[in-house]
Amino acid sequence: MIEAVGNAGRDGELAWVRLSLERGRIVDAHGDGPGVRALLRHVSGRTTLEAAAVPGTPLAADALADALGPAVRAPAPARGERVAVAMSGGVDSAVALLAARDAGGEPVGVTLRLWTDPAGPDGERVCCSPAAVVAARETCHGLGVPHVTLDLRPGFRRAVVAPFVQGYARGETPNPCIRCNGSFRFAELLAFAGRVGAARLATGHYARIVRRDGRALLARGLDPQKDQSYMLARLDPRQLERVWFPLGGRTKTDVREEARAAGLAAADRAESQEACFLAGDDYRSFLARHGLGAADGPILDETGRELGRHEGYWRYTPGQRRGLGVSTGVPLFALRTEPATNTVVVGPRASLGRSRVAVRSGRLFVPVDRADAKLRYRSPAAPARVEARSRGFRLRLDAPAYGVAAGQAAVLYEDDVVVGSGLIASAE
Repeated sequence: MIEAVGNAGRDGELAWVRLSLERGRIVDAHGDGPGVRALLRHVSGRTTLEAAAVPGTPLAADALADALGPAVRAPAPARGERVAVAMSGGVDSAVALLAARDAGGEPVGVTLRLWTDPAGPDGERVCCSPAAVVAARETCHGLGVPHVTLDLRPGFRRAVVAPFVQGYARGETPNPCIRCNGSFRFAELLAFAGRVGAARLATGHYARIVRRDGRALLARGLDPQKDQSYMLARLDPRQLERVWFPLGGRTKTDVREEARAAGLAAADRAESQEACFLAGDDYRSFLARHGLGAADGPILDETGRELGRHEGYWRYTPGQRRGLGVSTGVPLFALRTEPATNTVVVGPRASLGRSRVAVRSGRLFVPVDRADAKLRYRSPAAPARVEARSRGFRLRLDAPAYGVAAGQAAVLYEDDVVVGSGLIASAE
């Protein structure tokens, strides 16, 4: 006999649930709080996965979900295919759920509850907020689909948020979404898929999977305005064998129209924010609250002449023009920071150009001598010569790139296919 306990609070009210499980089935259920007893009458005798499909009032459903999250296990279905669907509460994941259902599979929705800064000004618009969890659950239950919430807040803070702060402390410009998707998020989602007997994981990302030389590789999504292949580029091809991106060949406009036609509440929901744990805040304010305090230091030109003062090197990134607070009659850009001396070095745009880039913590998914290298999320890809190294690769760009920053991702493309990725270590 196994016991699973869940708690929840909402608007000053509390609820709790205690489930007794035997061989994956609920043999006894107790609890208290608004709506709890009514909900538990419908879950006793069911498997954990069946109980995850039972709707209830928000507070009672929160408590039940808290109990079920760590406990849900299920064998693979006897017939057909079970598909885990990552649910964010937004329109993209809702339509991915429709695709899984319409394909004849047996979908199971899963939402990750991740840590967000409680001091952030707009925590409700992020993909892992309590409101997003409720929206995702209601979408699933409205379609008769089980929904499971996994509370991963401590692990997320260790695996994604802490390295984000540490990267800035080292003078880097890390992209937390790359780390989240490339390691933490998909690892947790695929592990969940295995626990519930799902052969595949479907998500609402705008990317595609293609096959080359017998292996799965990531490729750009059809909609260039929504393509998310850069953010997903560190996914291992072995992981991609179990992943499905049903929206990869569609546009955002088409997706919203399908959601409206299906009567989904998510059809017109606003886009979720990037770097969700910031909760709508500026990253500088976040860093100031989480270990990187103000510290007066010099702003120097390339000759070492002091042009002004700043309140912390970590507030600046290569290529930054606004907010420098200095002027010499020509436009100035942040060229680099020097953490050891709390120094920011600025200069003209021509001094930003970098032609050689060293990439660490990376790999080539297929052998390539040349590729198009995308060195920042909003920067165009640039042709480059590629040299493989034991723990990454080096790039020699055909033309200088501007604003190259250590800690950002370098993603290599052949046409639309991702053939390599890693993190920038240095550039010259």
